[in-house]
Amino acid sequence: MATVGDVSARAGPRERILDTAYALFARRGVGDVGVDEVIAGSGVAKATLYRHFPSKTELVLAFLAEREQRWTREFIAVESARRGATPQQQLLALFDVFDEWFHRTDFEGCSFINVLLEMHGHGPEHPLGRASAQYLDNIRALVRQRAERAGLTCPAEFAHSWHILMKGSIVAAAEGDRHAARRAKPMAHCLIQQHSTT
Repeated sequence: MATVGDVSARAGPRERILDTAYALFARRGVGDVGVDEVIAGSGVAKATLYRHFPSKTELVLAFLAEREQRWTREFIAVESARRGATPQQQLLALFDVFDEWFHRTDFEGCSFINVLLEMHGHGPEHPLGRASAQYLDNIRALVRQRAERAGLTCPAEFAHSWHILMKGSIVAAAEGDRHAARRAKPMAHCLIQQHSTT
C-alpha cells in the first residue's frame, strides 16, 4: 500500500494529490485528515487541489475508487485467484491473503468499513456512505461469482455469510488479533460445506 513518502515528484499534480490522500485516508480515516495536510504532502497549491477535486467529498470519493482498484481488484482478487486452482480454493485463499495482510507493518484495515462507520451519523444517503456500501457490495459480488462457479447453493446468501467472516476478521485484526484470518478460515470451510451440493 502506498505511503506519503511514495509520492513521486515526477507524477502529475492530480496523481500526487490522490497518492497523498490515499496514504493518509487509508491509514487514519477521512475525518482525521484535512485538505491542508493533503496539500502539504502532495506539494501542490490549494487552487490546484480544488481544480482537480472541488471538495473534500470529491477527493474521498476518488480515494475510495482508487482503493477498490488497488486493494479489491489488484490485491485481494488477483492474489486469491493466483493461489487457488479451483473456485473453492480461490475462496479459501482470500483468508490466506488476509493473513499475510494482517501481519504486514502497514496493515490499515478496510477503508470501506472505516468510511462507512465514519459516515454513519450523517444518514444513509451521504455520498461517502453510499459509495463505501457499494464497494463492499462489489466484494460480495466477487465472492458470489466464485460461489456460482464452484456450484455452491444459494450463492447470494453464501456471499453475505462469507463477507461477514471477511469483515469480522478485519475488525479482529484491527483489534490486535493478527491471526484472525487463520481463525476464520476453518469457519469458511464449514460454510462451503453447508452450501455444497455434494
